[in-house]
Amino acid sequence: MKFNNRNVWISEKAKIGDNVRIGDNTTIYDGVEIGDNSIIADNVVIGEPQNSYYNDESYKNPKTIIGPNSLVRSYSIIYAGSTFGRNLQTGHRVVIREETSIGDYSSIGSFGDIQGYSKIGDYCRFQSNIVIAQYSEIGNYVFMYPYVILTNDPLPPSNLCKGPIIGDFCQIATHSVILPSVRIGVHSLVGANSTVSKDVADYSFVVGSPAKKIKDVREIISKEDGEPQYPWPLRFKRGMPWEQIGFDKWKAIKNLD
Repeated sequence: MKFNNRNVWISEKAKIGDNVRIGDNTTIYDGVEIGDNSIIADNVVIGEPQNSYYNDESYKNPKTIIGPNSLVRSYSIIYAGSTFGRNLQTGHRVVIREETSIGDYSSIGSFGDIQGYSKIGDYCRFQSNIVIAQYSEIGNYVFMYPYVILTNDPLPPSNLCKGPIIGDFCQIATHSVILPSVRIGVHSLVGANSTVSKDVADYSFVVGSPAKKIKDVREIISKEDGEPQYPWPLRFKRGMPWEQIGFDKWKAIKNLD
């Protein structure tokens, strides 16, 4: 894309790193910090004020931090008070509400909706049209496929909001719904079109509505070579930190169980 500097507004109270490119019709609000070598595409809003901005004359925009080497694609809106690690990527028309924390090397696909007050780890991969309810907690290396929905209201409408908690290395397949306060254990697989209403133990394969455990994921055999398909990091490495040395060596260096 070309960066023509047309109709760009950057607050004097924003901090822009070195070699940051900003597209046309983009707005950067007070308190925004953008790391070096990042790309902010056309028609993006970063640091969108929170609700109290509209009726509180003393409102001060909280800090919004985007780490270095990030790519925020066109029509994305990122609300104030959120923090992102290095190498963030968004698709088009992503909305990330206030007080969201996302780690390093994570990506949110087009039309993703993260509704705020959520914690998301490193190297997460969310494909298009996912919805993350407020107060969700998502670990590291979690993949979610199109139209996954995380919910947070156990008896709507109510004042109680408890988002799901999803452990490291989970795979959540397309059109799955995770109900409020559900805990999904590490290395678990949720099959397509599932509704998860109860906690899921580590290394579980669950599927259905309501979702039920079918087997331990380590019992799932690949149709390619007859070897175990899971844990998936043993077979998949593209873009992962163990890409050069393999998962087992990387895990040993990190001293992970």
